Amino acid sequence: MYISARERQILEILLTETDEMTVKDLADQIGVSGRTVHRDLKNIEDILTEYELSLQKKSGVGVQITGSKDKIGELELFLFNLFHTEYTPDERQTIILCALLESNGPVKLLGLANDLNVTIATVSADLTKLEERLQTFGLALIRRRGYGVEIEGDEGAKRRAMSNLISEYLDESEILSLARENIQKRSTQQINTISERLLGLVEKKKLLTVEKIVESTIQDLPFNMADSAYIGLVVHLALAVERIQKGEGIKINQSYLENQQSSKEYKFAGKIVSQLEQVFQIEIPEAEIAYITMHLKGAKLRHDNEYLIEDSSLQIAIKSRNLIDMVGKRVGLDLTTNRSLFEGLVVHLKPAIYRIKQKMGISNPLLEKIRRDYGELFSTVKQAVEQVFHEFYVPDEEIGYLVMHFGAAILANKDIVQLKTLVICSSGIGTSKMLATRLQQEFPELKEIQNVSVMEFKKMKADNYQLIISTIPIPDYHLDYILVSPILYKDEIEKIRSFINEQIIINGSEMKFSVPFIDKISKKNTKMLIEEMQSIQGYAQTIAAILEGFELTKINDEENVTAIIKRACKELLANKKINNTEAVVDAIFEREKLGGLGIPGTTMALFHARSAHVITQTFTIYVTQNPIEVVGMDQKEMEIKSIILMLSPEETAESSLEVLSYLSSLLIESEESISVFQSDDKEEIVTYLTARFNQFFTEKLNKIRSV
Repeated sequence: MYISARERQILEILLTETDEMTVKDLADQIGVSGRTVHRDLKNIEDILTEYELSLQKKSGVGVQITGSKDKIGELELFLFNLFHTEYTPDERQTIILCALLESNGPVKLLGLANDLNVTIATVSADLTKLEERLQTFGLALIRRRGYGVEIEGDEGAKRRAMSNLISEYLDESEILSLARENIQKRSTQQINTISERLLGLVEKKKLLTVEKIVESTIQDLPFNMADSAYIGLVVHLALAVERIQKGEGIKINQSYLENQQSSKEYKFAGKIVSQLEQVFQIEIPEAEIAYITMHLKGAKLRHDNEYLIEDSSLQIAIKSRNLIDMVGKRVGLDLTTNRSLFEGLVVHLKPAIYRIKQKMGISNPLLEKIRRDYGELFSTVKQAVEQVFHEFYVPDEEIGYLVMHFGAAILANKDIVQLKTLVICSSGIGTSKMLATRLQQEFPELKEIQNVSVMEFKKMKADNYQLIISTIPIPDYHLDYILVSPILYKDEIEKIRSFINEQIIINGSEMKFSVPFIDKISKKNTKMLIEEMQSIQGYAQTIAAILEGFELTKINDEENVTAIIKRACKELLANKKINNTEAVVDAIFEREKLGGLGIPGTTMALFHARSAHVITQTFTIYVTQNPIEVVGMDQKEMEIKSIILMLSPEETAESSLEVLSYLSSLLIESEESISVFQSDDKEEIVTYLTARFNQFFTEKLNKIRSV
């Protein structure tokens, strides 16, 4: 049976979708006219008949494949094993791009045409379309008559293009499975699939070896990595080894290299490189270490413990607040009080902005689905992002993830808890939050939905959760879990409802766990209780220290920033909050060297530091009679009247850092909070801090005790 590339594409889309699809949607996805799709559907009906399936057509609704699951499975298997004698234009261009990126010299158009079974004119047209695609990576296409065609650009850009191709066309779980050698051997008929060609960019054995090295090293990282970032790093390193062995090396700016050497990520990158050199018997230059460092910095994934006392985080917090305010006004909702949205955006945007600055790029497999299902919100968020982040070009892939954060916030309207649920998501950014919100909408009995990546899931005990839902297959995990898409389709909702009904017995209004779950619920042991108490004590002591030690001092005489900071530290020494004035002053100004400290849009500057000479956490404000000029966090000159000083001991518990982070975010949380901290009224500030800390502590207490 002959199936054209376009017919195969339509079949694959219809088999993937669980709901009806309009001809227009099919045409838009494939990039052809509706008339063309109508013509192809006639042939598709004949194909379906051979598998005892039918094409159900509903006027004004769309088309859908119907029939037994077994027969649908047979058709899917046939399509999967189909020898690709014809490719779609997108597939053809991807294959051409792979061939050009792999080659160290020019490639003849005739060779490409023969390989793809098309004319030279078709290859030439594909190359014209590829030129624009390559420009996004900073690469150029060189075409000369009699010479051939080749890609021109630096090695870093070529590797970015390779990594992007692999992440765009290969499912993350497939790469994870491949790296762990858990996939079935594919038949020789499939060597021409896009997946196989892309994996040809990296030797499989090399990928497995690199993955083992990375897995052993990242356990010591002080932050978690999203699975997508973990896979991206493995693929990048495997590509790096392959390219170095071919004599292709990265070139990097010397000042950038020196800047990276002082970071903690550079040390971890050095460990990885040392092991790679040993295993592959190659010499890896320092520029490569800096490049790996860049990947590690762009791969950070933190959750609630993303500390806003870092300058870069506070700058992003300000941008996040502006973005929330702008999107909220456009959709007609007050989103400024949504703490979860604010924290989620800060956590996502910090590595995202780093990736954008370094032109690293990110793939978003849900982008088209988001555009289709949340078109209006996508447009709204995109316009707001362009205004708030006017200094950057933010790609649509990143916009898509931000839309999911806002989508989750707009959907969130229930807070009923019963069943404890764990949601596993590959990216850890946006998709898990949207899924969690959809789950709470559909199933009010789901309790305290926690989002984790597969990498985090591997390290935790799942026994405490009554329901585990994942957006990707979980390698090497054999207990019950439900596999769903991040958007949550109708049949998946039914699957979850069925699972819940099987596990829970409902007697009137009382909900009881069935026997399998009773066995899993273990009593809290002494060690866990001690950890709970220590965590509670950490939050309580830090909040008490801040409220008890808070001072607001008005300065009437003319003083500059340096004089005010020195004066403040002398007072703190007298009050036994620090034990060395000079050392703490030095620490404060060392921190200032990293960038401006003025908070844009306010008349405040936040000076902060951690030092071994700080005895307890302090929070003080110094108000000047006349404005002082300082450099803002946006690197622009600004005038301030309030100098906020926040100090912490060098060795500080996680809970204490969370309190300080929360306090930092309060400074710029809303117009109301800014007004309070700029009020010069100590009583008003203390009252506000007391109310907000009380709310914060209650939430933490409830969360700790519910685990």
